[in-house]
Parts: sequence; structure tokens; C-alpha cells
Amino acid sequence: MNDLIEILKTRFHKYPERHPEFTWEQVEEKLSPKVLQILEVLEESEGEPDIVGPELQFIDCSPESPKGRRSLCYDQEALEKRKEHKPNGSAVKWATDLGVRLLTEEEYIHLQSRVAVDQKTSSWLQTPKEVRDKGGAIFGDKRYGRVFIYHNGADSYYAARAFRCVLKL
Repeated sequence: MNDLIEILKTRFHKYPERHPEFTWEQVEEKLSPKVLQILEVLEESEGEPDIVGPELQFIDCSPESPKGRRSLCYDQEALEKRKEHKPNGSAVKWATDLGVRLLTEEEYIHLQSRVAVDQKTSSWLQTPKEVRDKGGAIFGDKRYGRVFIYHNGADSYYAARAFRCVLKL
């Protein structure tokens, strides 16, 4: 765990623009064994978690969608309805099982204001109930210098789409 703490600390100091509201000491005092266990999984799946203000929370800041979380459909319902060529799982279940959640559309746009991500990939986002009830799900990316939020069938999955998550401290 000491290696992970050092990775997080180094990243925190390397990108101060992501969290000018906080000091490393404020973060470090919140790093419980459970939080570190979750962060280790996020790091291993290449999410590059870092604090992104204005709240004290870790968000995946990898330049592209985390490689270890790609090719997942949106949620378990979509996975179960898919008859052929099922993906290995769903983004919502993966996140829920870990104890984190997908970014909301607003959080994703805020993240993009602090660090440009998903310029070649895309990330599933928490989907409003009225969209999900109709079989859809939303995702975001950044192209042409701006953030786009799109929709897809919740059962779709792509090698270039993963999910970004948030872990509030």
C-alpha cells in the first residue's frame, strides 16, 4: 500500500490544477484501508485516480478511458437482455461491486474543465432514468476541443469505451 500512496501523492503534486482547493495532508488523512483497497483496483485498471475538486473525491484522470474497464455494456439489465456476443460484464455492476459509482454528466463536464480526457475513447456516464427506461444509456467524450454527451443502447459495448468513476472521501 505504501507504493500506492506514493503514486497518489506524486500524481497529486504533479497536477495541482485539478485540486487547488486541497492539500495532500487533507487527502492523506482520509486514506483508510478500505479507500486504499478501492484505489488500488482503480489504479490497476489504469484509471489513474486523482483528487478533482471542488469536492474531496478521487476521479479517474487517465487520458483515455481506463483500459482495464473497457468492452462493458452499461448495466446488468442490459447484459442479461443481450442474447449474443455478450460482453464480460457491465459498467454499473463493476462500479457498484467495487464501492464507487459512474460519473454523472455534470461531473464529467467538470472533469473535462480540469483535464482533457477521452479524446480518442469514450466513457459511460450515469444515465437518467427516463433514458434508461427506454433502453438507452449515455456516454461522453471530447472531440474538436469540446465535450460531447451521446446516447447508445445500454447493451452496446466497444473496445474504446469504458467508464470513469468517483470515490468520495
